[in-house]
Amino acid sequence: MKKLINHVDDVVTEALAGMEALHPELIRVDFENQIIVRKDAPIRGKVGVISGGGSGHEPMHGGFVGHGMLDAACPGAVFTSPVPDQMLAATRAVNGGAGVLHVVKNYTGDVLNFEMAAELAAADGIEVASVVTNDDVAVQDSLYTAGRRGVGVTVLLEKIVGGLAETGAPLAQVTELARKVNNQGRSMGMALTSCTVPAAGKPTFELGDDEMEIGIGIHGEPGRRRVKLASAAEVTEMLANPVIEDLGLKAGERVLAFVNGMGGTPLIELYIVASELAKILRGRDITIARSLIGSYITSLEMAGCSITLLRLDDELIRYWDAPVHTAALRWGV
Repeated sequence: MKKLINHVDDVVTEALAGMEALHPELIRVDFENQIIVRKDAPIRGKVGVISGGGSGHEPMHGGFVGHGMLDAACPGAVFTSPVPDQMLAATRAVNGGAGVLHVVKNYTGDVLNFEMAAELAAADGIEVASVVTNDDVAVQDSLYTAGRRGVGVTVLLEKIVGGLAETGAPLAQVTELARKVNNQGRSMGMALTSCTVPAAGKPTFELGDDEMEIGIGIHGEPGRRRVKLASAAEVTEMLANPVIEDLGLKAGERVLAFVNGMGGTPLIELYIVASELAKILRGRDITIARSLIGSYITSLEMAGCSITLLRLDDELIRYWDAPVHTAALRWGV
């Protein structure tokens, strides 16, 4: 194992220290509770939006804390759900009196722990709503989930919902928009290599030199099938067509196209995938109205990518375009 770390047990804490050192104008880190909080939180009258999950998927979620996106993030150990106490501390830290939305990826530990935190927050008199993302079309169930996994749509949801929350909209409206985004987006990913969890010290799974995994999860969960290496055009078809079909996209519709790197794939390769995706969508008379490309929800150093398509309307475009200023996303500010 070759990694730029000091001690395995200190990886997450030291990464949080680095985030705080480089982005003091955006965030503060509560090391006792291991949470990342927006610098100006809580904001009176604003719905607080928080999320969390295992570390190793950076910049998700800590890189998305700031104006126009998340108010706090709860990082667990690498590929391990944060605990309810973290989630409760984050909920309290961002409660400005208008309630708090929990954005939860559909992994069993995340769902259960956020549910417990919501119950504890309710006992404190804090109104909490929860939305679970489950956009992965690759498999119905996995090692970590009952039902579909929450993946790329989570990034888009946090941005769009964060834009609405900045307007002072009530919790019910913010929650409704979050559910809309989840319902209108689908994702699928693939891997060329495995990744190595620092505490394990060895790859999560083995892939032959001439193999790739289609439908992989962000923790290295198995996908739909293991196949021989193929061209970028063939890989893009394997990912995009199931997403398009599951979403039921029709000619004349608009989408946000999100081409995501899994951590070890260079941008030049992602743009090749993006080119192939654009060809597929043009062939179906589907317009890419907005886009995002880069490594935004990763799996440590895994080589591979995922494709997310979000059906757009004027409302979603308005809040996607709204100003955002976080460590990982910034425009309009």
